[in-house]
Amino acid sequence: MPSLAAKIEAILYLKGQPLDLTTIAEYATCDRAEVEEALIDLIADYAHRDSALEIVETPGGYCLQLRESFQNLLQTIVPAELGLGALRTLAAIALKGPISQIDLVNLRGSGAYQHVQELVELGFIRKRRQSGNRSSVLQVTDKFHQNFELEQLPPPVEAGKEVDKEDGEERQAEEVGKTEEQRDRGEN
Repeated sequence: MPSLAAKIEAILYLKGQPLDLTTIAEYATCDRAEVEEALIDLIADYAHRDSALEIVETPGGYCLQLRESFQNLLQTIVPAELGLGALRTLAAIALKGPISQIDLVNLRGSGAYQHVQELVELGFIRKRRQSGNRSSVLQVTDKFHQNFELEQLPPPVEAGKEVDKEDGEERQAEEVGKTEEQRDRGEN
């Protein structure tokens, strides 16, 4: 039978969030004093291990987490979670980039300013000042390509043109969706 410390370790691992002493005691089916004693032992054990994990007390309770010294690895391996708006802004930059921030705001709306700030902080885009211009130029970084596993983006489509989904050819927007025969006859 596993020790109480091992059981608490399993509980913290499985829950994946901070737990207070009472909650841990309920899951471990023992009293708070036993949990507190076992947690002290477990914390001391982790402090002496050469481990990437640690048990810490947070305002929400005790949790099993990655040591601070491994946080850079976490950000390299696990892609950042982006909201839908930021993701769409990132897609616009990737497809149209390099793009000026003014053009991006015209395309995506004023919320793009916040998205750009978030995307720069996450390292998905680079923002450079244009000489002689107040606007910045935005473009995706290597981190974008690594996280989204894109080797090459499709070439940008010219304004007023769309790509026909059937054959992949670029045509005037009003021509997309017509059959080959309708296009040949010049029908609307």
